[in-house]
Amino acid sequence: MHLALDAMGGDYGPRELIAGGVLAVELEDVEVSLVGDEKVITRELATISIRSEVRDRLHIVHAPVVVGMGEHPVDAIRTKKDSSIMVAFDLAKSGNVQGVVSAGNSGATLAAAIRKLGRLKNVARPGIASIFPTLKGPVVIMDVGANVECRPAHLYQFAVMAGSVSSMYRSENPRVGLLTIGEESGKGNALVKEAYDLLSKSTLNFIGNVEGRDVFRGDVDVIICDGFVGNICLKISEGLAEAVMKMLRDEILKSFLAKIGYLLARPAFRRFKKRVDYAEYGGAPLLGINGTGIVCHGKSNAHAIKNALREAMKMEQMNINEVISRNLSTPSMRSGAI
Repeated sequence: MHLALDAMGGDYGPRELIAGGVLAVELEDVEVSLVGDEKVITRELATISIRSEVRDRLHIVHAPVVVGMGEHPVDAIRTKKDSSIMVAFDLAKSGNVQGVVSAGNSGATLAAAIRKLGRLKNVARPGIASIFPTLKGPVVIMDVGANVECRPAHLYQFAVMAGSVSSMYRSENPRVGLLTIGEESGKGNALVKEAYDLLSKSTLNFIGNVEGRDVFRGDVDVIICDGFVGNICLKISEGLAEAVMKMLRDEILKSFLAKIGYLLARPAFRRFKKRVDYAEYGGAPLLGINGTGIVCHGKSNAHAIKNALREAMKMEQMNINEVISRNLSTPSMRSGAI
């Protein structure tokens, strides 16, 4: 398998991204094209000790332009056709790679994917899914920022697409919940109420509404919401995880006995940190595009990039797009289409 990695996106610059690409090639049967400024990539590769058989599976594709994190996505892809993210999806469009991973501007990544690869048949709105850790295993939440304004049919299709991805992690018959302000069917705004009716009449395994407090319980496999709500949920979760780890550290450092207790419980703390670390899940799949794309957190380290490339491989190996297309092709699943 051959994947493209946008080597110029992200908050930490090319070094962590390239190191993540090297790690993936060392551990997996994959080739990676590093897309970005050739001089910068060559310089960074020279600082890493790489075995010859690994280096042979790393390729450099020159793309002199970078899309900044603060740039407007649509404007950026229109005016920066030689940017690393556009060139990466050009490689996917031509069939030279089977997937693209980027830690750059998420809006531009999705816009470039739609521009270059198009949408899957019957998909009204591609979106971004995110994998959340819970007490009972990963849950897929969609949408987490791509579609701020949605119609009920969009949420219905998110449920179908996210349910297809859920089979990678937990269940082949995923339980679907609709994120809102109460468990009762009448709770929520007009969008949520109409989406509830649509999901209730579908053949999906829809269990009803879920509240914010239910997200991490793991009683559902898929949680559906619009991108506005989903992005807030995502950012709160990230901030909470960071805050909890810092609070624990601060309390441990306050006393000698606490430090001793930490040393005794350190393996448990390490396992806990691994369970809540977004880097373990790599990135967020772009669903509904006619190809494979993963958008990573801007602060992704090499470990996260390695796992994102692994996730892209897994999506390709499991033919997730074929599953989505098949699920949206049946009359019962297509009933919510625009």
